[in-house]
Amino acid sequence: MPNNTLVIIGGDAAGMSATSKVRRVHPDKEIIVFEKSNYTSYSACGIPYYISGTVENVEELIRRSPDEFRKRYNIDVRTMNLVLAVDTDGKRIKVLDKEKGTEFWQKYDQLLIATGGKPYCPEHISGHDAENVFGVSTLKSGINIENYIKDTKPKSAVIIGGGYIGLEMAEALLIRGLKVSLVNRAPQVMNTLDPDMGAMVSEAIKNLGVTLYLDEELKSFDCTDNKVTKIITDKRTIEADMVVFGMGSSPNTHFLEGSKIALGIKGAIKVNAQMQTNIPDVWAAGDCTETLNLVSKQHMYIALGTVANKTGLVAGSGIAGEKAVFPGAVGTAVCKVCSYEVARTGLQEKELKKLGIEYVTATIDSKTRADYYPGAKKITVKLLAEKNSGRLLGGQIIGEEGAAKRIDVLATAVTHNLTLQNIIDLDLSYAPPFSPVWDPVQTAARKLIKDV
Repeated sequence: MPNNTLVIIGGDAAGMSATSKVRRVHPDKEIIVFEKSNYTSYSACGIPYYISGTVENVEELIRRSPDEFRKRYNIDVRTMNLVLAVDTDGKRIKVLDKEKGTEFWQKYDQLLIATGGKPYCPEHISGHDAENVFGVSTLKSGINIENYIKDTKPKSAVIIGGGYIGLEMAEALLIRGLKVSLVNRAPQVMNTLDPDMGAMVSEAIKNLGVTLYLDEELKSFDCTDNKVTKIITDKRTIEADMVVFGMGSSPNTHFLEGSKIALGIKGAIKVNAQMQTNIPDVWAAGDCTETLNLVSKQHMYIALGTVANKTGLVAGSGIAGEKAVFPGAVGTAVCKVCSYEVARTGLQEKELKKLGIEYVTATIDSKTRADYYPGAKKITVKLLAEKNSGRLLGGQIIGEEGAAKRIDVLATAVTHNLTLQNIIDLDLSYAPPFSPVWDPVQTAARKLIKDV
């Protein structure tokens, strides 16, 4: 059979989604997966909830183990194997067997790169690799954090960065009883929100007990016996028993140097809608790739589990000989910090200004249920729409229970170029336990349409 050996680099969401698709279509195809850790097909997004104790057993985060892929699906999964280089001319990859300490070359007919992202780490700062400094991206990293907390019983932690992971880890460590501080270089947390909405999140996490240092930059660490004891910013020194990086992620593509595979934004792999690279027989998917923003029509780098699974399936379909495309994304994401829910989709004001798009915006405060119904919580909705046309360009939501998933209505509207009037006209469900008679997203649309 031509193109009979498929090699996949990376055994998590994108890689194993593709693997499973190819196996369903081609039961006899040789498939080899190289994974640098001991785990496959796990939920990295669940790590903060494992640390907090909300998820009791780490095994609950694993959807399918390497043994299950081997025995049930006849897939040659090789864990603890790190790919060092890709030679596209020779159609081979260089691999380090981490357990044996040996290197070897593996030939391929087809190759899928699904190496994901890696947490941003300021490697120029001495002590970034100390034993009590952690990134949060792989299941192993989550296990390392849990083991450290159990073994050393730290009393304080500093989070560096105020993105999704930083806020979720702040919640997890608060629940574990640690004194938590968060250092953020920007004036507000959550730079995927507009500053006015980010300010609401900043205030909320301060109310939860997090000591927040905004507009401050990490400068150095003080270390003793390979442990960070003090975090030094441009404004102060903070003592801590452990440090967690929550500064975002970057594509894990450094090993592709010299491979002739084209890279784009932040070093992410350039792909077309079928997840093909510029090299024949080489695909890429997940957090190591660029994604087309459906609103701006420009490529972006975004690390989301939803995108990873979808692009993995599309890549697997193409490898299997089927036709499938990934059209792009609008950057929809949600985050929970204790009782607070945060959600966003589409473009922010700073992006619209950069693109030169004339827009209008409005923000409303409402309730998640009818005012009189017990348990009604606050919700704030911000919408951004194109001036004159009224086309929805973005939306942001902050609130409590029942707030965040309303972003899906806005994500659908942004994806399909709906206008504010289209949103107002939507036949959304209503009952007092679930919503006011005018859902908050429609109330926001009604306010904003007056300015179009």
